[in-house]
Amino acid sequence: MFKMVEDDEVDIVIAALNPDLGFLEEWRSLISRFHIIIVKDPELDSALQIPPDFPRRMFKMVEDDEVDIVIAALNPDLGFLEEWRSLISRFHIIIVKDPELDSALQIPPDFPSLCVYTRSDMEVRIGPESLSLLRFTGFSTRYFGYLMSKRRYILSIDADCVPLKDNLGRPIDVVRQHLANLTTPATPFFFNTLYDPYAKGSDFVRGYPFGLRCGVNCAVSCGLWLNIPDFDASILKSGKRNDRLVDAVVTVPKGTMLPLSGVNVAFDRELIGPALFSGLVLAGEGEVRHETVEDLWCGMCVKVVCDHLGYGIKSGMPYVQRGGDSETEQEIQMERTMEGTSLLEVAVPFFQSVRLPQSAVTAEECFVEMTKLVREELGRADPTFAGAADAMEEWVRVWRSTHTMQ
Repeated sequence: MFKMVEDDEVDIVIAALNPDLGFLEEWRSLISRFHIIIVKDPELDSALQIPPDFPRRMFKMVEDDEVDIVIAALNPDLGFLEEWRSLISRFHIIIVKDPELDSALQIPPDFPSLCVYTRSDMEVRIGPESLSLLRFTGFSTRYFGYLMSKRRYILSIDADCVPLKDNLGRPIDVVRQHLANLTTPATPFFFNTLYDPYAKGSDFVRGYPFGLRCGVNCAVSCGLWLNIPDFDASILKSGKRNDRLVDAVVTVPKGTMLPLSGVNVAFDRELIGPALFSGLVLAGEGEVRHETVEDLWCGMCVKVVCDHLGYGIKSGMPYVQRGGDSETEQEIQMERTMEGTSLLEVAVPFFQSVRLPQSAVTAEECFVEMTKLVREELGRADPTFAGAADAMEEWVRVWRSTHTMQ
């Protein structure tokens, strides 16, 4: 008649608003045998002071030095970083200059931890042949930043985006929301109709299986944006704007693909880093999001890997404000856009049906197997896919080499 609760069925959650957590000593005898989650307030600068001899594995904390902000510099003027200063200046920032950009970068001063990678850095670190094959240009420039990062959490935002403001004119903390998404469980195996059950004000609905309520690791957080929408070029409408913010986060169900966009995204590098690469880049693909397919291909690759490894991907909050010249956005090469659309129509059924071998137990191993399948099943249909497989194969080689040295 008694329901027994095992120790590993219990989480103790502590919000660390101050650095001194000495009060945990008073609780040691009662909680030390349980899993403890400590979430450090992102606005707290000081290191946490945690009583000794609590197993470190019990704590879920994100320190500032665990986060990299990656920016692809496609234009020399990076003045937009001023809008982000209050949110990102305490983190390490990686700026990757497009190898095809000749002008010197104009970076606002006094960011304490910032590094810039240029074409010469790329050639030194991976070699000119690899650089040519991996095509780190345009929006794909950011992948070199992912390669160089040594931190667990990576946040990447397009250079035409700025933080949204609350009713008092204060910037909404995008980093904090992305980290909240990544450090709370995802629920890909059963859909919760009240959105993310771990978000403030939400919970699991009646009928949600109790055996699945512990969730799984979240590997990717896909943020959204207001203003310039990310529609297909073929259906773009002049003057169309997105002004609807939905204050919600959902986990993408297992087996369901998604059109991941690189406009506003964050991920856990330790879980999924080697799988965050595209390889499918159209000839002449440049600086207009509507023409690109690199992030869409990357998203389908990483979704298959996450499904295989049992990780989740969340979509929704946080939002950013996306700018851009509306006239420029309309000047799209339809021929190039239709090429990408045609390729994706072939690729989507492949990703929906592909299955990775059970022997692949890491993101890197999964990506290697994915590369083989792309070459075998898609490469025969179109040489563009064979080129994508070549780039994916080279990415794995460079990833291994880079992180072995690190």
